[in-house]
Amino acid sequence: MQLTTRRLNRATLDRQSLLRRADIDVVAAVRGAVALQSQTPVSPYIGLWNRVADFDPADLDAAYADGRLLRGNPVRMTLHTVAAAEYRTFREATDPSLYAAKLGGRIASAGLSGAEAFALTEALMDALFAHGEVRTARECEAWLAERLDPDTAKQVWPGIRQYAPLLRAPNGGPWGFADTVAYTALPDPPALRDQDAADRALAALVLRHIEGFGPVSIADVAQFAMVQRGRVKQAIAGLDLVVHEGPNGEVLHDLPGATLPDEDVPAPPRLMAMWDNVFLAFHDRARTVPPDYRTTLIRNNGDVLPILFVDGFAAGVWRTVEGGVEATAFHPLPDDAWDALAAEAKGLTALLAGREPDVYRRHRHWWDKLPDHETVLLSGA
Repeated sequence: MQLTTRRLNRATLDRQSLLRRADIDVVAAVRGAVALQSQTPVSPYIGLWNRVADFDPADLDAAYADGRLLRGNPVRMTLHTVAAAEYRTFREATDPSLYAAKLGGRIASAGLSGAEAFALTEALMDALFAHGEVRTARECEAWLAERLDPDTAKQVWPGIRQYAPLLRAPNGGPWGFADTVAYTALPDPPALRDQDAADRALAALVLRHIEGFGPVSIADVAQFAMVQRGRVKQAIAGLDLVVHEGPNGEVLHDLPGATLPDEDVPAPPRLMAMWDNVFLAFHDRARTVPPDYRTTLIRNNGDVLPILFVDGFAAGVWRTVEGGVEATAFHPLPDDAWDALAAEAKGLTALLAGREPDVYRRHRHWWDKLPDHETVLLSGA
């Protein structure tokens, strides 16, 4: 069966609880989303507010605090929040890519081979994190400086910290994590440099990506996980999946019996968090981002702006301002869309009010580079 872009859009939104907010707890919601990108601590809170009925941010605080949810780098080489039960699998699946990327050129320029850096990584994990301790970056760098000269330690620490299976420990701040980073790790860490473990884990990650974002192509999975397409192709060959044809004739994989809503199912407007994976989990991002808007919304440095989501597609950007939310639409929106966005703005303002009313401040420079479009102040009152 050939699927249109709108049909794929509705399938993904349905699986991501973006056609309707779900009456589920935060751990189930994160599992449903597969992984919530968490470069900025507030983004998982906004991501769950968009997906969970009557979302209470204290529930996410508690899940971080008791370890049911973990914030680390298990997919796409950047910070994500995932269910604790899935962290090990995801991290093992992506280990070959992380090793190649993070213990490569940066380490070599410091005079260390990848193997030497890996040995240091294992030793550091055993010395500082074997029992779930919380450590600062300064403590880790000091440990390295005892084994290398201080300048070399400073050079290699960024690569090691991005490769090592380190977790961010909740340590305060309005959204659970302060600007001063604290690291911890699982006492029973993921297997590293184990190809068999990586291949088994990748098969599981492929299934989870399909479950949360499908139907998807091999290129989509590779983009989401940041792994080689050849590895994804090998993993898919061993799975029981159904095949569809995409809008451009591409092969798409899905779970047997998975729901495919009609393309005319309504998709309510949302105010999406920065870096939400509904915009990033695909090689072909036209599923949720109109091609004409892609370079405006997804910047060259990787920033993905807070997006107005209307009829299931990116339609503009938003930012917090005094009194509510400033929304900029890249094309004319109907009155009922603006009414729904106004209601969302009230909910978002209430979510942020007690913690950090003005979020994403450091990214405001992008607004100076936006084309002129209709801008509306959505009152938070």
